[in-house]
Amino acid sequence: MFKKIAIFLEMIKIEHTLFALPFAFMGAVLGSVIVTGNLPSWPQIGWILLAMVGARSAAFGFNRMIDRVIDGKNPRTAGRAIPAGLLKSSEVVIFIIVSLVLLFWASFKLSPLAFKLFPLAFFMLVFYSYTKRFTWLCHIVLGLTIGLAPLGAWVAVTGQIDLTATVLYLTIAFWTAGFDVIYACQDIDFDQNEGVYSIPARFGVAGALNIARAFHVITAIGFIVLFFIADLSWWYLAGMIISYIILFYEHYIVSPKDLSRLQTAFFTMNGVLSTVVFAFTLIDLVVRQY
Repeated sequence: MFKKIAIFLEMIKIEHTLFALPFAFMGAVLGSVIVTGNLPSWPQIGWILLAMVGARSAAFGFNRMIDRVIDGKNPRTAGRAIPAGLLKSSEVVIFIIVSLVLLFWASFKLSPLAFKLFPLAFFMLVFYSYTKRFTWLCHIVLGLTIGLAPLGAWVAVTGQIDLTATVLYLTIAFWTAGFDVIYACQDIDFDQNEGVYSIPARFGVAGALNIARAFHVITAIGFIVLFFIADLSWWYLAGMIISYIILFYEHYIVSPKDLSRLQTAFFTMNGVLSTVVFAFTLIDLVVRQY
């Protein structure tokens, strides 16, 4: 049983929760303080956490099911649970259903608007996995999907969507799209040979890295806009500056001629960035409260 659980956790890349979860909590605390004047309650945080677990688990389950044939052909992904025969398709389907029920229930408990937006979240979770079959804009679709984490958390505690929530959503969407483009560079040969759409396959590694930089410039601008429209203080500003340094370093360590540190740029740097921005935003808002 424990071995099977470990296989499921590996399938959904539980360690990648470090990417999206801090920004989801950032959306919750920022929205709650701006709209209600108070930090979110612990029950709200708990339901947001469960919603995130359900959404991410369902998203990865859908992706692994939909891409199982492509994954089996790619040497880098052939060892994944489904193509390697470690999990049956029926087991993954049950896992997806349970994950969606968890997301559905958490949305219902959080707010009426969050519950009404459940169909949109469901559509995006499924739609993303098909986009690599017909458009190199698949990275942006992934960003718009992952960006639902902070937006959904904002909606969960405020029951509304405003300009600040929209800016946060787009900022995280382009941050995600940028690092996903970098990550996709390792599959450029396979994608080109198999007709899989991606920005690296369309524009080459050098062009893809330039596009990733452009996406992250949009992210940097978004952080600045948030600083002003959310009336944040120097605590957030300090975290924002650190995030800029991380983004710069992420792009510094990868180049068209050297992708050896791609995993560091993708996983380590982005996990640190999301945690830093959330931590300094939280400190800022707590100081504002007291």
